[in-house]
Amino acid sequence: MLRYLLYEWLYVRYHEQYPLLDPLNVFRYITFRTAYASITALLVSLVVGYWLIGKLRAWQIGQPVREEGPETHLAKRGTPTMGGILIIGSVVVSTLLWGHLGSSRVWLALACLLLFGLVGFLDDYLKVTRQQSLGLTGRQKLAAQLAISLALGATLIYGLHYSTVLSVPFFKMFRPELPGYIYLLFTILVVVGASNAVNLTDGLDGLAIGVSFITVAALTAFTYVTSHFELATYLAIEHMSEVGELTVFCGALAGACLGFLWFNAPPAEIFMGDVGSLALGGTIGLIAVMIKQELLLAMIGGVFVIEALSVIIQVSVFQITRRTTGRGHRIFKMAPLHHHFELLGWKESKVVFRFLIIAILFALFSLSTLKLR
Repeated sequence: MLRYLLYEWLYVRYHEQYPLLDPLNVFRYITFRTAYASITALLVSLVVGYWLIGKLRAWQIGQPVREEGPETHLAKRGTPTMGGILIIGSVVVSTLLWGHLGSSRVWLALACLLLFGLVGFLDDYLKVTRQQSLGLTGRQKLAAQLAISLALGATLIYGLHYSTVLSVPFFKMFRPELPGYIYLLFTILVVVGASNAVNLTDGLDGLAIGVSFITVAALTAFTYVTSHFELATYLAIEHMSEVGELTVFCGALAGACLGFLWFNAPPAEIFMGDVGSLALGGTIGLIAVMIKQELLLAMIGGVFVIEALSVIIQVSVFQITRRTTGRGHRIFKMAPLHHHFELLGWKESKVVFRFLIIAILFALFSLSTLKLR
């Protein structure tokens, strides 16, 4: 909106007549708008956050806590939840202000954020109204995620005629082209997998949102490089100028994550709930697909992958050993993995900070792959 009003409408039309308008030329640059999209989303979160927390408390929208978890979590019962609304709202406002509204990629990313957020909202709403830790059933949630991912993937591949060439990390010359329907299935897997991985990671104060910020910050860099012809050519990655405006969206998402972290830092004043974790994860997955870093996402969001794998391993081993020996065995004290370390005696803050350090290492290593080709 600001780009159109201040650059296209004012600067382009009148700068020759009015030289004082020359500074408005800065609104054409993606880097400038990305930075201010981040700041705007952060400020919106900070300004609205206290009001939202007060309203959620007044409406008694508190987080149910499952009994089988670590005992220290029982004290969190009743903490305001559904704070993901704050993240989504901040991103939408900031993107509409600083983004180029003619970009189909931006609208697709916003649709992903809102639709996955809607699924999470329904799940959180049922948990709150029932006052238990179960909302939508697993099948209901998965069916909704699959339907949304199918619609988004089909729009991208068939509606926007998106390339189905797969970028393979470390191998710049190996770029297999997949049939459209195979790439569509792969897109669904990435988006749904990312959404659930972030959801599983959301269990400690500041953990999921902190790792999300680090992941989104790395994706912002990848998005900008992908849209920049000289940088993409130099680094031998696929150049896609049409994803340039997606950088602004990523900046807004990163700023919203930081703003929410202000309130979610230990001890958390508010939880993001499924409305936040499902929306963040699905959007992160779709961004990775749109910038051709689908495979590298497993490294960029390495902590999310580890958390999801810990659940898969725990459930698989338990089911197999129960069938073969009659008694199920567990690899971890509890899954996801962050609860395992809690039950080993680590304080919650120590688990969070150490996981954040690992997330930074994953992000830095993923960025280094731009040259390791």
